[in-house]
Amino acid sequence: MTIKEIAQLAGVSSAAVSRYLNGGYVSDEKKEQIKKVIEETGYQPSAQARILRTKRACLVGVVVPKINSESISRVTAGIEQVLSRRGYQMLLASTDNQPAKEITYLKLFESYPVDGIVLIGTMITGEHKKFLKESKVPVVVVGQYTKYANCIYHDDYGAGKAMGKIVADSVRGKGKVAYIGVTREDKAVGAAREDGFRAGLRAEGVELEEGYTRKSQFTMESGYQAALDLLEKKKDIAIISCATDTIAAGAIEALHACSEERIPQSIQNSGTRMKYILDSSGTRITGFGDNQFLKAVTGGIPTVHFGYKTSGIRGAELLLDVIERGEKIPIEMKLGFQLVNEDK
Repeated sequence: MTIKEIAQLAGVSSAAVSRYLNGGYVSDEKKEQIKKVIEETGYQPSAQARILRTKRACLVGVVVPKINSESISRVTAGIEQVLSRRGYQMLLASTDNQPAKEITYLKLFESYPVDGIVLIGTMITGEHKKFLKESKVPVVVVGQYTKYANCIYHDDYGAGKAMGKIVADSVRGKGKVAYIGVTREDKAVGAAREDGFRAGLRAEGVELEEGYTRKSQFTMESGYQAALDLLEKKKDIAIISCATDTIAAGAIEALHACSEERIPQSIQNSGTRMKYILDSSGTRITGFGDNQFLKAVTGGIPTVHFGYKTSGIRGAELLLDVIERGEKIPIEMKLGFQLVNEDK
C-alpha cells in the first residue's frame, strides 16, 4: 500500500499523509482520519524509501538501566509507540544499573550511527555531562533532570513530600517511621524522593529519626535485607516507606519472615496469606511506582503513580522534533504524579 492509497481512503491529500508520517502539521480532523485508515490497514512506511529521501537511518538508540522493570517497560512502550508510528526503529541497550556501561552504550550508539538517543537516566556523572555536551547526535534524557540535554523528568520531590504527609498523618501514636532509600547519586529516586519525604513528615511535626533509615539496591532481594535489618533492630516501626515498589515488595517479604510464626495454619495455605501478613503485622509498607504485579498480590499498598509511559511518549516526540525539525530551544519538562491507595 502506498501513501497515495492511504490518502484516498482517508479522503485527504498525499501531502497531508506525508506530513502526518513525518511529524508535520495536520489538522486534528485529518489526523484522526489518517490515523484510522493506518490502523485499519496496518500500513507501515517504507524505511528504505524514507532513508533515501531524508538521509536518516530511522534508528533511535535507547539506553535503559534494566529490562526486568515494570516502570522501564512502561517508558519503553511509550517510546516505541511514537517511533513505530513515525517510521523509526528502536535499538535497546540494558546496562544493569551500571553508569559506566551507560557511557559505553551512548558512545556505541553515537558511532553506529543512530539519528538520536534516549537515555533513561539513573545517575548523571561527570562522564555523562561530557558526553551530553559533546554528542554528535541529539540526546533526550528521561527520568532525570539535567541542564546538559533536553529532559523529561518526574516531580520526585513533590511525590515524596505528599507521601511523607500521608505517612505522618497515619502514624501518629502508633510507632516510628522508617525509610528505605537508594544511593543519593541517583538525584531523582535517591535524593529528591527522600528529601521530599522528610519535608512532608516535618511539615506535619514528625521526624525521620537516626537509625530508622537504610539504603538498598533497586532489587526486591536488597529491599528484603534492608527491611529485615530494620525489623530485627527496631521493634516500634509502624510504617516502612520505600523509594520504589520493587524495594517495597522485598520489605513485605521481610514482614512475612518476621510474622511467619504468628500465621494460623488455616491461613498459611490459603490465598489470603499475604493480606493477613499486611493486616496483622502492625507494620505498614508504602512505595513509589504503582507496580501492577505488587498490586495484584497485595491488593495495593499506598504508593505513587508516575506517568512512565507518558514520559516515554514525550521523550520520543521531543527527540524526533530535534531530529526532523532541528528544534533548538532547550526543553525541560517536569511531569506530575498521583497518590494511589492512600487510604490503605
